[in-house]
Amino acid sequence: MDIFAFDSKLFLLINHGTANAFFDVVMPFLSARGYFLLLPYIGYLVWTVYREPWKSSFTGFDPRLLLWTLMIPFCVFLVSDWLSYEIKNVVMRERPFTIFADARVLVGRGKAFSMPSSHATNYFAVAVALYYFTRNRIPHLLSICPFILATLVAFSRIYVGVHFPTDVIAGALFGAVIALLLIFLFNATRKRYHTKPYTTLLLAGLVVLSIFRIYYTLHGPLDLSPDEAHYWEWSRRLDLSYYSKGPMIAYLIYLGTALFGDTVFGIRIMAVIFSALSSIVLFKLVERMYQGKNAIGSGEPASSLPGRDLGALAALLFQIIPLFATFGVVFTIDAPFVFFWILSLFLFYAAITSEQKNRQWMYWLLTGIAVGLGLLTKYTMALFYICAFLLLLSDKRHFLKTARPYVALLISLTVFSPVIVWNIQHNWVTVRHTAGQAHVAEGFTLSLTSFLEFLGSQIGIITPLLFGMMLYAIVKLKVSVNDLQSKFLFYFSVPVIGFFLVKSLQGKVQANWAMTGYITGLIAFTRYFLSHHPAYHTSRIMRYGVYSGVALALFFTAISHYPSLLNLPPKMDPSARLRGWKELGAEVSALRGSLAQEGAVYIFSDKYQVASALAFYVKGHPRTYSINLGRRMNQYDLWPDMNSDAVLMRERAPSAKIHGIFVTTGNKNLAPDIAASFDHTVKKVLQVYEGKRLLREYSIFICYNFRSLKTKSPETF
Repeated sequence: MDIFAFDSKLFLLINHGTANAFFDVVMPFLSARGYFLLLPYIGYLVWTVYREPWKSSFTGFDPRLLLWTLMIPFCVFLVSDWLSYEIKNVVMRERPFTIFADARVLVGRGKAFSMPSSHATNYFAVAVALYYFTRNRIPHLLSICPFILATLVAFSRIYVGVHFPTDVIAGALFGAVIALLLIFLFNATRKRYHTKPYTTLLLAGLVVLSIFRIYYTLHGPLDLSPDEAHYWEWSRRLDLSYYSKGPMIAYLIYLGTALFGDTVFGIRIMAVIFSALSSIVLFKLVERMYQGKNAIGSGEPASSLPGRDLGALAALLFQIIPLFATFGVVFTIDAPFVFFWILSLFLFYAAITSEQKNRQWMYWLLTGIAVGLGLLTKYTMALFYICAFLLLLSDKRHFLKTARPYVALLISLTVFSPVIVWNIQHNWVTVRHTAGQAHVAEGFTLSLTSFLEFLGSQIGIITPLLFGMMLYAIVKLKVSVNDLQSKFLFYFSVPVIGFFLVKSLQGKVQANWAMTGYITGLIAFTRYFLSHHPAYHTSRIMRYGVYSGVALALFFTAISHYPSLLNLPPKMDPSARLRGWKELGAEVSALRGSLAQEGAVYIFSDKYQVASALAFYVKGHPRTYSINLGRRMNQYDLWPDMNSDAVLMRERAPSAKIHGIFVTTGNKNLAPDIAASFDHTVKKVLQVYEGKRLLREYSIFICYNFRSLKTKSPETF
């Protein structure tokens, strides 16, 4: 007898053979509400702590142990519930009631797969964790109560007809393994915390954050942003460079999707990785800057916090500031750009402080490579040259008389050279685009509105208190200490922030353009306000401001992951751009499926954002087009258009029909040029709601029998 046959017989034996009126009432309750039976058990633990005096030893059952006894099982439950769901989708075993028509199903018929049982996984995981913390501290019969409850719940899942016996056995074993693993990690972390508290918090924080971000990527409320979808489109057509950006983002997305498929996870896993790496390199930078127990400075008093701990604090703060926390979830060019900037900071600082000439050369060469990679990611990496030059001019002028910085510069330009070659081949379109973004053609103008908008955006993405304290710390350290570290922080912050502040007087500057200036600002904040340095006396009000600033940043970062909690109108909610695309993709997929029975279907839009989102969210990831009806140039204009693809198709199949689906945002009429390109069109309006609120509206035009489309050449870049 094979395992499946035995499993089926045992299922039918339990599901039918043990059926009785009492179980028909009790088992559905255990299956759906069994966790209520844990409440008396938890109440007993609380009462035990209340009646006994506080014990300082961790081996005693005291309030501290009670906290871990409740918190660790809860964390175990969260992890086990998530992982069991992911395994279900890998194993894809059908529920027994889909196989046996006569199965007695006493609860709802879940749509998820069957192996393993999440109920069994969760209850046994929690049981193992509770037993670990309560063993030898409460009566033995009470300590095993969670196992008894877990066994009854596991049995109930078979009795009510929703799981095979092997599902609950696998779930029980899997849950136990998860609990034991997390308990091991908890003990190792607790032991390490006693000797290295700050670095332990950093490592634990990065692990927990990364796990949460992976979960959030898989099950969070945010679709791909239009920019993410567009960069994914680039990754399907690898090139030396692209219209508006260098090729790094496309290469990284290509790597992620090659490993994990053309999925949201395949794209955004790189955000998780680069965010964690950024914190690690930032930690190493601060540790090197203030290495040893005391800071390296020009006659400063000894600091009570060593550089290693300052680095851990700075790296943790990096993760909770709203601006930088976003890059751990959404994978646009900013996530790798910030990493390469921090890496360049570390290598450059090592190059100018290393005492060994061989190491100096190595660090200078690596700095050139890192800066070059940053340029391949975002062109504002060029500001690194200016900041580095100003620092060398201020404190390390002798390096300007050596070949090292110039060799590093040459290496960075060599790494960047594919972009130059590509632009030569494409009539310097990137230069034209960048000039358009910088409003060069407009000349020098003054716009107080754009200046105030930019200033307000900086306060918003950093949070008001941290923004002010960062700037205060940068200036205060430069004025009062003026050592190499303080100059380093000043010259890699103020020129960047100042440049974009001045630029905002001329025209609109995006909120994230000055973000690299806040990296060294964050180090200055940590150094001045969190180091407990006797030279930096702060008032009680200032200390409360620091705590409030950190708490406010943490609050906004946490709440931003679930924007629906704020209930903001879509026009005021920046995350609204990351919702509503999946629904559009499903609608267009259905229309495309019906049209495809008659011939080829071209999907197109007048906006690259919509075209890119459709390419990702329409079933099968079809090629899409962004037609030009008078907009500025984008990457789609450099790829084959609808007309050229239609010519090739008709050469292969002269009688083939070509239909189209045109999508644009808002409730709009069809442009005459598009209407003239087809025999006839039918309009459909799709409204995407979030709860009772209208999130977005799309106009979808089903277009029959494509002839050719008259488009305009780009006039602006």
